Amino acid sequence: MSSKRTIKVDYLARVEGEGAMHVDIKDGKVEDVKLKIFEPPRFFEAFLRGRDFREVPDITARICGICPIAYELGASYAMEDLCGVKVEGPLRALRRLIYNGEWIESHVLHLAMLHAPDFLGYEDAIAMAKDHPDVVKSALRLKKIGNDIMVLLGGREIHPINLKVGGFYKVPTKKELRTLLDDLKWGRDAAIEIGKLVSTFTFPELELDYEFIAMSHLDEYAIIEGQLISNKGLDIPIREYDNHLVESHVEHSTSLHTNVKGRGTAHVGPLARFNLNFEQLPELAKNVSQEIGLGRHCNNPFKSIMIRAVEVVAAFDESIKIIEDYEEPDRPSVDVHPRAGTGYGCTEAPRGICYHRYTIDDAGIVQDAKIVSPTAVNQPTIEKDLWHFVQSNIDLPDEKLQWHCEQAIRNYDPCISCSCHFLKLTVNRR
Repeated sequence: MSSKRTIKVDYLARVEGEGAMHVDIKDGKVEDVKLKIFEPPRFFEAFLRGRDFREVPDITARICGICPIAYELGASYAMEDLCGVKVEGPLRALRRLIYNGEWIESHVLHLAMLHAPDFLGYEDAIAMAKDHPDVVKSALRLKKIGNDIMVLLGGREIHPINLKVGGFYKVPTKKELRTLLDDLKWGRDAAIEIGKLVSTFTFPELELDYEFIAMSHLDEYAIIEGQLISNKGLDIPIREYDNHLVESHVEHSTSLHTNVKGRGTAHVGPLARFNLNFEQLPELAKNVSQEIGLGRHCNNPFKSIMIRAVEVVAAFDESIKIIEDYEEPDRPSVDVHPRAGTGYGCTEAPRGICYHRYTIDDAGIVQDAKIVSPTAVNQPTIEKDLWHFVQSNIDLPDEKLQWHCEQAIRNYDPCISCSCHFLKLTVNRR
């Protein structure tokens, strides 16, 4: 006689957005896994049509309160691409600096406050703080330093208002930037300690043959510019994205699924960047990676928390160098004049590649827009991870299996709102 068991988690905190996970198990085998995203579509692409091209960065920043720079700069690069403009020198360095600020605040929030409780056995960071107050205090200070970079360069930490197509409305002086140095140097050391801490966690076993996709740049750890590459042979300019990565609608999600044409799922984010671009990391970050036991390659998504820690070290280290080398530009932006055409932009959000494509007319009015968030790319990959993890751990008690399933989802730090706060998990055993 077959029996049916159901596990239901009404609210999974520590992810952003609304969704549900459904797992069907029959006779000891996984039959179906669905990550159901049921947030209403947000229609950003639709209401960008008819807007002036200069408005797009400010509008797209509202897609996410945690990683607005990813959208602002992705949109800016797309507009600059179609208008034939290149932002270089100190302005480009300031773009990397504010992006580092976003990486710091986002990665630290996730790895220390949202994901670490999974590994340490706590329901949330508040419960964790009772036993690990110094860790939480350090994480909060680290996050604040990232926010301080955002405020100084962007005007505010949430949906910054100082970025524009062509650069910035206002740039900081040397003196203003150097006020950040003491905190950044403290933060670099503290980030190394966080990396050492997370390396002591016990990681579930899961290694899959992913197609990792990330931006890549010969001279730096790619964040704002580069080619799109993969470990399966992809090596293309950003403008060829749509020829290789395709979106499709699935019945159980208001977020479109993205797959590599002819091959299947893709994995974007820290794990992909680390595996594809290890050599471009700052020397300090590479040394930390070796010290905490990551080495040069990692295929276990549960260890993405360690890679985020390494990327935080890299962000602090590069931020210090940018500020120490900074020379004030003559102007806060370069002139950008509209012309009819289609432009393409991509940046590395904390969660992975964030793709933009816009078509404008001669007057600079947007005719068409396409934005692909990293979580939309990772959504089918998360389902794949869960399928393999559940099947490999089918005999675990429901409560423990549920805990690890939630943990596997949080490996990706999914921003569900961006892709289309809480998640319902249902496991049916028959």
